[in-house]
Amino acid sequence: MSSYFGHTFRISTWGESHGGGIGVVIDGCPPRLEISEEDIQVDLDRRRPGQSHLTTQRKEADAAEILSGVFEGRTLGTPIAILVRNTDAQPAAYDHLKDLYRPSHADFTYQEKYGIRNWEGGGRSSARETIGRVAAGAVARKLLNVANNIEVLAWVSQVHTIKSDVDASTVTLDQIEADPTRCPDAEAAAKMTFAIEEARKNGDSLGGIVTCVARGVPVGLGEPVFDRLEADLAKGMLSLPAVKGFDIGSGFDAVEMTGKTHNDPFVAGDSGPVTATNNSGGVQGGISNGAEVIFRVAFKPTATISSSQETVDMDNNPVELSAKGRHDPCVLPRAVPLVESMTLLVLADHWLRQQALNVLDG
Repeated sequence: MSSYFGHTFRISTWGESHGGGIGVVIDGCPPRLEISEEDIQVDLDRRRPGQSHLTTQRKEADAAEILSGVFEGRTLGTPIAILVRNTDAQPAAYDHLKDLYRPSHADFTYQEKYGIRNWEGGGRSSARETIGRVAAGAVARKLLNVANNIEVLAWVSQVHTIKSDVDASTVTLDQIEADPTRCPDAEAAAKMTFAIEEARKNGDSLGGIVTCVARGVPVGLGEPVFDRLEADLAKGMLSLPAVKGFDIGSGFDAVEMTGKTHNDPFVAGDSGPVTATNNSGGVQGGISNGAEVIFRVAFKPTATISSSQETVDMDNNPVELSAKGRHDPCVLPRAVPLVESMTLLVLADHWLRQQALNVLDG
């Protein structure tokens, strides 16, 4: 099983949902970057369960422990190991799933691939594995902010059929965090809240879209042809649990446009050419062009629901399943920091790779 992501800024994550803990090892972070457990905790707190009535009620502090790679508050240039211990695991809640395959989960495919699976909360296939990504993303966030003043923000732009109206160029973190839905459009957020609560009452779940913008990305990030910036962003997003789609800039809407309307004209900017529009989403030819990098990520409805569903057991006998345990009726609010983290990891990796290309610059 591959648990690595990145080339120069490279992470390896580990841990299961109801095991002793979750963690990550970060390779390639430059030395002398000021970082603390408090820096990491900010993003972990945005991801942790039980943070509002809209999320799973599992209660975890998700406290970060830096085990290596940091001395006197600064990175050493050696591997950084970060641990988050599981303190509210309830594996007995999954006893009824031991011999069943949950619909649209990884139970069947893991069993067939490996011949064994951890049925306690899904083990490695649980979204709890994303803790390692978020912890590493917090380090990447600090690096990108210090080195190039890059800012990455994501928000919930749609839940089910409810769409928001948000200006990607001006939206702020405070606006995003003002509501438990993490939708900065107050009117849409209220409708989303009602819809999520109704889905929970009805034993159902909802999906939606997270939109992400990266500001201050310099020209030149991306490695054609196979490590194009948008390709690595897509891989990062599609590696997240429950993600079913990714588009950047105009995305799928481009098929209904013409070349005249889709092309981004260049105009003279204060320090060089800039584009008058951004249908490209900040990436052209697989390389960042200096505009805001903006994309959308589609999440399916949470697979675990309390309503009765048809499935089979490991002996292929039909059974009825009514799932128990603690689950999100909609993953979108907690998915926001996940999308940000994978974006930060991709940008940090490509920023460091670009520094190697610039080694002969004066």
